[in-house]
Amino acid sequence: MTVRMFLSLAAITAALAGPLAAQTPPAATPAPAQPATPPALQTPADGILARVQGVEIRQADLDAAEEDIGGQTTAQMNPEQKRDYLLSFVIDLTLAAKAAEQRNIQDGPDFARKMTYYRNKLLVETLLNTETRTRVTEEEMRKIYDEQRARITPEEEVRARHILVETEEEAKALIAQIRGGGDFEAIAKEKSKDPGGARNGGDLGFFTKGQMVPEFADAAFAMQAGQLSAAPVKSQFGWHIIKVEERRQRPIPNFEQVRGQIEDFLTRRVQADLVQRLRSEAQVERFVPAPARPATPGVPATPRP
Repeated sequence: MTVRMFLSLAAITAALAGPLAAQTPPAATPAPAQPATPPALQTPADGILARVQGVEIRQADLDAAEEDIGGQTTAQMNPEQKRDYLLSFVIDLTLAAKAAEQRNIQDGPDFARKMTYYRNKLLVETLLNTETRTRVTEEEMRKIYDEQRARITPEEEVRARHILVETEEEAKALIAQIRGGGDFEAIAKEKSKDPGGARNGGDLGFFTKGQMVPEFADAAFAMQAGQLSAAPVKSQFGWHIIKVEERRQRPIPNFEQVRGQIEDFLTRRVQADLVQRLRSEAQVERFVPAPARPATPGVPATPRP
């Protein structure tokens, strides 16, 4: 059974539930300003939520269905709505599967091979999740954070504004206007041809020297906070008027700020290590040659601003 089929059945379940939901009359009493904590869901003592042609459906079946089709589909539902939706889906799934069995679809030539494939896929997913839970620990994540933090070289950042124009003459005129009391932000919004900069008064935020084209970076990092460029700066984009607002050492993010990235990195590494180890320990014979890998050309960094 493919993922597409699962999703189609989920869509059918939702479509069937929709009209019923639409016919539910509105509550006579308005909702309170502070919603009460929803009551705990009642589960039959024997744990059986439904029985479909002799097949028992339990909460574990709903949990498996939610893992497969949940996500945004059930994210906005309250617990009762979610359980009702998932239960309806599993009932429909069981009914459809029973109908398929009655037609002996399971005896088709490709069914056993597909069953083997999806069984292997589920086994691998479970193995990788088990390996991840075992090895992606708080201690290991903090170890990676500390190692990477120790390697970081303090780097200076500048926060600057700029006005980008076509010609040197226009840039010089605007510098004179600003030195004469003109408001830099207002002039940037009116005159700058950089759409992003024009919207926020030319503010580029904080950046390191390597994030800007060399001509712009050299000029900005040679200036002090509050300083306006003495002359226009030429780059491939045009002529810049630069005003430096702040200088600082780039702050190092704390552990909680990068926890998600570290967890993702460690998960990929743990799973890749497992697969690589399995490959190295196994005897694998390939009877078709692997295609030659094309050289990947270097991709230049997008220049800013």
